[in-house]
Amino acid sequence: MISTSRTRGFSFWVPFLLLVLLACVPVLAEWADQAFFITLFARMLVYALAAVALNLALGYGGLVSFGHALFFGVGSYCVAIPAFHGIDAGWLHLLACVLVCGVLGAVTGFISLRTSGIAFIMITLAFAQMGYFVFVSLKHYGGDDGMTITAPSQFGWFSLGDLKTLYYTAFALLCVALLAMWRIHGAPFGMVLRGARQNPRRINALGFATRQYQLAAYVISAVVCALAGMLFANLNAFASPSSLAWSMSGDLIVMVVLGGMGTVAGPLLGAISFLGVEEILKSYTDHWAVVFGPMIVLIALAGRAGIMGVLSKLDERLALRKRGTGHATRLAANLAGEESR
Repeated sequence: MISTSRTRGFSFWVPFLLLVLLACVPVLAEWADQAFFITLFARMLVYALAAVALNLALGYGGLVSFGHALFFGVGSYCVAIPAFHGIDAGWLHLLACVLVCGVLGAVTGFISLRTSGIAFIMITLAFAQMGYFVFVSLKHYGGDDGMTITAPSQFGWFSLGDLKTLYYTAFALLCVALLAMWRIHGAPFGMVLRGARQNPRRINALGFATRQYQLAAYVISAVVCALAGMLFANLNAFASPSSLAWSMSGDLIVMVVLGGMGTVAGPLLGAISFLGVEEILKSYTDHWAVVFGPMIVLIALAGRAGIMGVLSKLDERLALRKRGTGHATRLAANLAGEESR
């Protein structure tokens, strides 16, 4: 969570400095002649944007969705299918992405929100799997093998086919999404969502239509996740049904939980940590998943509130230490004053 107090601690400065470092990655990578790092961190930014989107539904609204891979994957195909037909107009890609995934989010969300708990999880998972098998069956568009994107999104004078342009576009969208989450966190909309997560009956009794707020959050989350999918397709110049698989939704949930559900910067920290550790382990062993799985479990057990929870605890300890030091200083001053008398 971004601190709003006068004395900002680790929970503010760690995400802030991380964003500053991310803004400098292309410059540092060019200086070191390591273009690979731009691709790696661009991927992290895209996943972080998708995790921020999921956090609105999961962290704020308490909607454990295993179906966000549907929107991520459809966002990718909103670039790939028009490109297959020679349409490289980025604004048309964006319009298709927003409209298609907005409608998908509204329909699937309306149906899924008629349930709760395990039933909600299973229905969202079922919708994602339906989307997966639909695109697998489209042999004209590559089927299970996916399809190469030969015409990246063109927005007039700039193209998402350029790696640096895509990187800074993803970075800008991520910053806007984080700012929006920060505003939502303290806004009535966010308060109703968080209240409905804890006690929906009480929120309904106060006169708020809980399901409508949750549906709005779900649709917004779907559209932002689709934008991440659109960037991902341009980054890889490839779209595949694997981006709609349940494992994609699982990865996004792990990122949100790892960083801290319901916090502003948690998904960013979770995505960077998740993909960073994964990349490091891959460089040492082909069996990285055997090591990575238990690590995630241990991290989750050590800090149930995620990385942001750990940072917040550090802030609290520092605040208590400062209060104790201040109290001791005042006590010493009082004793010195009494002795001088």
